[in-house]
Amino acid sequence: QVHVVESGGGLVQPGGSLRLSCTASGAIFSINSMGWYRQVPGGERELVATITSGGSTNYADSVKGRFTIPIDNSKNTMTLQMNSLRPEETAVYYCNVDANSKSGSIWYARRYWGQGTQVTVSS
Repeated sequence: QVHVVESGGGLVQPGGSLRLSCTASGAIFSINSMGWYRQVPGGERELVATITSGGSTNYADSVKGRFTIPIDNSKNTMTLQMNSLRPEETAVYYCNVDANSKSGSIWYARRYWGQGTQVTVSS
């Protein structure tokens, strides 16, 4: 099995910063990409930012210039630096890991989700 765990969520004032961390462990041979998503009650889970194993990143338009995934993260670990946070960005933030595994001689890729970490932006 693959275990994905997020941490770093909490309460922050508008305009403040927060750093989230995601770690994947278990039956992982390699990781293709990792990403951050967020979801508000009653809403869809939306993409925030992603990074590939080659270090290529992409960000949602709403967070460009404010959120950053460092390219020097340790293997199987991803962080998200969030600056200038806004109240409307209050949500549960989830980590997703696209990982390669092997069953016999067959390789396959699957996506795994963490349990999420709550980020609350409020004064």
